[in-house]
Amino acid sequence: MIRKILHYPDPRLRQKAEPVLEMTPEMKKLVDDMAETMYAAPGVGLAATQIGEPHRIFLVDVAGEDEPSDLRVFINPEIVERRGECVGPEGCLSFPGVTEDIKRAAEVRVRAQDRDGKSFELEAEGLLAVAIQHELDHLDGVLMVDHMGMLKRRIVQRKLQKRAIEATR
Repeated sequence: MIRKILHYPDPRLRQKAEPVLEMTPEMKKLVDDMAETMYAAPGVGLAATQIGEPHRIFLVDVAGEDEPSDLRVFINPEIVERRGECVGPEGCLSFPGVTEDIKRAAEVRVRAQDRDGKSFELEAEGLLAVAIQHELDHLDGVLMVDHMGMLKRRIVQRKLQKRAIEATR
């Protein structure tokens, strides 16, 4: 089922997600709904908090359009190592139409559980590393605008607040 993606400035985007204690059928259904929602958007990542679900779950698929799907599920993720630095353009499904250069670690090592609750570790670089950091930020209530300078943040906030007002008319 495709879920509604929350848009900034919805205060639920600032909610910190709670750990998933058990992969119940309901949690697996949530993962499936998130995948369907992310692909329909379309996006390369989606955190549960972006659809109003307070669980420490995010999905990422950074495969190119001409490549087979590479859906990765991260449950209770934590970054255990960061290396290097990179700056590049990021977008976000909760900030439609906004793309800004954001500074991130160039490489990360993440520990998480998969859709079946099995633990894994993953070394990531490039777009995958950026997507993991971006989605993990969502689980902690940290948004793209929090990585911007004051001027860019104000411009983006005004643009999206204006859009939110126009959408209610």
